[in-house]
Amino acid sequence: MSKNIKSHELDKLFEAILNLNNSEECYLFFEDICTVNELQSLAQRLQVAKMLREQHTYLEIAEKTGASTATISRVNRSLNYGNDGYDMVFARMKS
Repeated sequence: MSKNIKSHELDKLFEAILNLNNSEECYLFFEDICTVNELQSLAQRLQVAKMLREQHTYLEIAEKTGASTATISRVNRSLNYGNDGYDMVFARMKS
């Protein structure tokens, strides 16, 4: 993780998330801490990343997810030059 993003406040947020036990608790917490649009954006980015990894075209992804090409490009950049967080999550979701 980039050192310039690391902070005590983020550590506490991640600690809180790691204490959630199931999807229902996630819904309760994230509905309180995020707006509906923020949650939908996060879910959309995960779907875009999955489709990029499955070799879908930008056009297919935009049509299926409603994501802009700018969003798809940002997610693609994270997949190619980021911290491998998406791939780590995808691998764990397969098991």
